[in-house]
Amino acid sequence: MGKDNNSEFGAFLSGFVLGGLVGAVVALLLAPQSGEETRTYIREKGIELKDTAAEKAAEARSEAEAILADARAKAEAKVAEARLQAERLAQQAQAKADELKRQGQVVLEERKTKIEEAIEAGKKKIGKKNAPAGEAPAET
Repeated sequence: MGKDNNSEFGAFLSGFVLGGLVGAVVALLLAPQSGEETRTYIREKGIELKDTAAEKAAEARSEAEAILADARAKAEAKVAEARLQAERLAQQAQAKADELKRQGQVVLEERKTKIEEAIEAGKKKIGKKNAPAGEAPAET
């Protein structure tokens, strides 16, 4: 639907411009002036149109450059902001990983101590079972 509207508008605009040019040529040909005056008038109008088109093109270029510079500055600011946020997130992730590592080491040490205690208790029980009645088990 959007393409149809654009092509219809383009056709309208083309017809409008073409109609204006035809009207201008007819007006010049039917104007009560001599041929030399008409040619001079056409030449002057052509020069005026060329100058006006050049001015409008320069204005459009200047405006486009300003818009581009503004967009580039905004994009660079967004990139810098994203980079800072990524660095912050990386630091937070590293801090969390360090904390989890520390907690894991604490849990590991606690489990290791409990296992060592259980082994010692098991050795003592085995020593009591193997020792003859009345003898004290050997300490290791």
